[in-house]
Amino acid sequence: MTSIVKPLRTIVIIALAGCLLTTPNLGVASAAPADAGPSGPQQWIDNTVPAPNLPAAPSPHEARLSPQQAALWRAIQSPPAGDPIFDSWPADLNGLRPGDIISARDVTATSALLAAVPIQRALLLKFRTTDGNGKPSFGTATLVVPAAAWTGSGGRPVVVNALPINSLGLRCTPSYAMAHGLHSKFSVGDLIPPTTWWGLSHGYAVLIPDHEGPRMAYADPNVAGHIVLDALRAVRAKDPNQFSRSRFAIGGYSGGAIASYSAAMLQHEYAPDLDGILAGATTGGLVTDYRNIAHKFNGNMASGILMVVALAAAREHPELLQYLNKLGQWVATSPVKDTCGDSNGPLGVTGVPIQIATTIADPLNSPLAQQIFDTWDLREHTSGAPLYIYHAIWDIWIPEQDSKNLFANQCARGVRTVTRTVPGEHAIGMFAGFIGATQWLDERLQGRPAPSDCPAEAAEPTTHAAPTIPAR
Repeated sequence: MTSIVKPLRTIVIIALAGCLLTTPNLGVASAAPADAGPSGPQQWIDNTVPAPNLPAAPSPHEARLSPQQAALWRAIQSPPAGDPIFDSWPADLNGLRPGDIISARDVTATSALLAAVPIQRALLLKFRTTDGNGKPSFGTATLVVPAAAWTGSGGRPVVVNALPINSLGLRCTPSYAMAHGLHSKFSVGDLIPPTTWWGLSHGYAVLIPDHEGPRMAYADPNVAGHIVLDALRAVRAKDPNQFSRSRFAIGGYSGGAIASYSAAMLQHEYAPDLDGILAGATTGGLVTDYRNIAHKFNGNMASGILMVVALAAAREHPELLQYLNKLGQWVATSPVKDTCGDSNGPLGVTGVPIQIATTIADPLNSPLAQQIFDTWDLREHTSGAPLYIYHAIWDIWIPEQDSKNLFANQCARGVRTVTRTVPGEHAIGMFAGFIGATQWLDERLQGRPAPSDCPAEAAEPTTHAAPTIPAR
């Protein structure tokens, strides 16, 4: 009975608090200073809801937290996947360079059914990367090589399939599915759109990065970009005979577009050794202005996504936990922390604002939130490769203006860029834009000069000569 009463009590409290926070004159005042203390309803929540009883835990290496916050930070992490390649943090990360391989495992037997196209092998790679704070971390990715021999010029090209993982649980990652086959948290989104099948059927190898990292830092562009770029480095290091002269091109939509976009934006400064090797990147349904989208999602049916992203951000930036109230602590340490992408959207069905989980009146305008928004803003970077940008015309969640601004900005920076508006809303846009995006990827992987929709005075065509491994 107790196991039923506690969840019911939490649901009732959330509902009551949500009503309070969305009732005129009782909710959070929009004109409240960014660092204002709790509103009346927020005080009621913390006076009513008991704090969760959490076991003591040490602080993360990169932050000095109070004992309570350290225990909370540990408690909000994803449960272990049960597989050391995803769970185990190597002790010698400081002695490794980004992209250095930590371990590799053959996963051909379990990957073959999901690949749909006959494959020669599938390899799960674990490699050193850099987290969202610039500290050593590790990443995982799966490389799938088709059975058909490559008969084109140069090395076998590689499609980097940045899937929209959009999850908090480690077992929600595509590489976990490739390594373990169909399982209780398997996401059909790992197969849709069929970029992996498309790439393999064209004779390309396909690299599938787990771009949220070991802390499942959903939507953090720095984590995602670093992992994608280091996955490229790992593939080239693992099999230089086959991939030292290969072109790589990245495709991503929505949550996956964060990874493809970030890898392109960070390539020049983070991985200059990949100059000329990254042949292009597609991004569809992309968020570039996190500050704007956070306010847009707050308090409506997209609020579940906002809250999940906030929880993921606190994993990478534990200083945010000081804003979490007792109700927020209960939710963040509940099974929510292990949800996959197909569950995170419905979490916002109640439309409650993020203030329900915080101790300050205006968390989205707080100094710490502004710092995160600034850290995640890559709009002043220059892409290291040509871009193909597409967006659904009736996307009510992600403003098309983000994509229009990205196009104009990168054109002004001399990047050869194509832009397309496709029919549909956000989900339909993924399918409506698939053919155009993959055709563009196909041309880049074949070494054809990238087209451009930029004004005539924009950049000259990017050269796609077959590269060799640069000195590291």
